[in-house]
Amino acid sequence: MTFTAITIGPLIALIAGILILVMPRLLNYIVAIYLILVGLLGLFPQLGG
Repeated sequence: MTFTAITIGPLIALIAGILILVMPRLLNYIVAIYLILVGLLGLFPQLGG
C-alpha cells in the first residue's frame, strides 16, 4: 500500500476536522501543522510516498 500526496492531504484534513470538532481549542495548532505538512509535501513530493 503506497500513500501519495493525493491521499495524504484528504486524510490529514479529515483527522484535523474531527479533532477540531472534539477539541476546538486545538484549531490554531491543527491549522499550523496542516499547513506545514502540505507545504513540505509541495516542496518535496518524494516525502509523500
